Amino acid sequence: MEGSSSPQESLEPTTSSSSASSSNVLDPHSQLWVQFAQANSVKSFCQAWLNLLCHLIPKVSGAIMLVGEPSGGSFNAAAMWPTEQKDVKRLVPSAQRSLKERRGLIHPSETISDLYEVAFPLEVDGNLHGVVVLEVRSQTDEALQNIRRQLYWASSWYEVMVRRQQAGEFHLVQDRLQSALALVGTACDSAEFTQAATSFVTELATKFDCDRVSLGFLRGGRVRVRALSHNAKLEKQTNLLHAVGKAMDEALDQEEIVVFPLTNESLAQVIRAHQELVRQFGSGAVCSIPLHIDGNFIGVLTLERPEDRPFDRATIEVCKAVADLAGPILETQRRNDRWLITKVGDSSWTTVKHLVGPKHAVMKLCVLVFAGLIAFFSVTHSEYRVSAKSLLEPSVLRSVVSPFNGYVETTHFRAGEVIQAGNILCTLDDRELRLERLKWLNQLDELEKKHNQALATHEVAEVTILMAQMEQARAQLSLLEEQLTRTKLVAPFDGVVVTGDLSQKLGSPVEQGEVLFEVAPLDAYRLIVQVDERDVRDITVKQRGQLLLSSLPKDPLEFSVENITPVSTAEEGRNYFRVEASLDHTLPRLRPGMEGVAKIEVDERLLIWIWTHSVVDWVRMTVWKWLP
Repeated sequence: MEGSSSPQESLEPTTSSSSASSSNVLDPHSQLWVQFAQANSVKSFCQAWLNLLCHLIPKVSGAIMLVGEPSGGSFNAAAMWPTEQKDVKRLVPSAQRSLKERRGLIHPSETISDLYEVAFPLEVDGNLHGVVVLEVRSQTDEALQNIRRQLYWASSWYEVMVRRQQAGEFHLVQDRLQSALALVGTACDSAEFTQAATSFVTELATKFDCDRVSLGFLRGGRVRVRALSHNAKLEKQTNLLHAVGKAMDEALDQEEIVVFPLTNESLAQVIRAHQELVRQFGSGAVCSIPLHIDGNFIGVLTLERPEDRPFDRATIEVCKAVADLAGPILETQRRNDRWLITKVGDSSWTTVKHLVGPKHAVMKLCVLVFAGLIAFFSVTHSEYRVSAKSLLEPSVLRSVVSPFNGYVETTHFRAGEVIQAGNILCTLDDRELRLERLKWLNQLDELEKKHNQALATHEVAEVTILMAQMEQARAQLSLLEEQLTRTKLVAPFDGVVVTGDLSQKLGSPVEQGEVLFEVAPLDAYRLIVQVDERDVRDITVKQRGQLLLSSLPKDPLEFSVENITPVSTAEEGRNYFRVEASLDHTLPRLRPGMEGVAKIEVDERLLIWIWTHSVVDWVRMTVWKWLP
């Protein structure tokens, strides 16, 4: 850009008038730089920026700059060059086209020959803020592109101005938020409503130099004053409270902020009650701000100031922010401080108003549906069935035990496998038995030889003794023969192995009488229903029912009650009676130990009784327990 080094020279300090004059000679645009640096508003900045730009770019005959809000959609003239009354409206079409297309344009002028129009949009963070259009005399293409580049670099100054303006607005908003949060904090310091409200309005009066700040809440269609600044106790039926309450009602009726004296933005407001408040108590300025929660108005905050300090726009906005934040907090504290009977009555009355009022259609529909369901269930009968946990048990459970002390040699089945009668479940090691049998055989041979010799010598006593020993040896051999035939444990009938797995105990010792397997038949089951003690009164023998097992939820099984044992068992803090039932038919997939839910049919009863009798019984027992 031409003369880019001149502004730096003009900013160097000078010590004499001769140096200043020499600086003006070196930089003819020094005065324009000073105006540009001292611009303190958007309009003055835009004019100084455009003047400096048009002097630095050669052969400029006219220029216009349009600016506007990025979200507004309308752009107005912020600066023109030259500043004399020269018509530059012919540049507006180029500006509009550049704004619409959001790009720079270079094209010959449509009204004056030998002139070119150069348009460049001003964007910050992707938002369109304005456009500048220069009218230059005929130049080469390279010179026109150079002008476009100069506009690109010069637009950064406009971005700096926008950044500064945004920073100032951010700090202003930040200060207001800090003030609002500090004031709202006073409403949270105390859990008691009266103390919290008094502290809040007192702090608000001190912060904004108010003579008096009042806080009122809606009750019975009117606003009642509940707190005054610098007053810990309120005197009832005083003229001040009456006048302030009237002013609050006036603001609440209009559902907007009421300011006295009237401003340009509030000329159509009704302010009779505010005028009367000023007339009676000498307040020069009054501002009433309605409080609301979710669109429902709950009260009003009224501030009073001397006449020489009326409420400006910034103060009203901060007070409104404070009211919006503190209002719901104080309303919650006020509701929590009421008597319990008052809370119940208020809640009931609110519910009644919702039911009979013009709104809350969903709530009314739900109540009608609920009432209809209760009426329907109160006259409709259905089958009453007692539900309880159930368990399948085999009707016969045969134990297969070890016939003698020995060791496991082989095993062929384990728990869960189906077996047939005669299948070998396992075999025990018979080597010791065979050795013992051979020992007794040898001993019997020797006894027979001695017996024969005694007969030959006619030794009667010896013959008698040897005959007894021979009978003992034969008895031992008979026992060993029997044990050898029982080394193979076989299935007693067709069924399933319920318990027993010796695959991990091969070679391990077993004792005589030790249970190795438990076998149950596949076609004989007994259903055990665990009925709660509160429902067992309704169960009788021969009642019918249905069973759904957890493993077979799609196959209901019919059963009938056979026996009700008089012994109860405790489980999970409840008492249950064991009810035995028999299945009408079985399925091949049934296995002992399966669990499910059984429903025993009792009789027909009202639906409302079926669903509520357990709760009613619990209430009766609880009341009986606590009655003296």
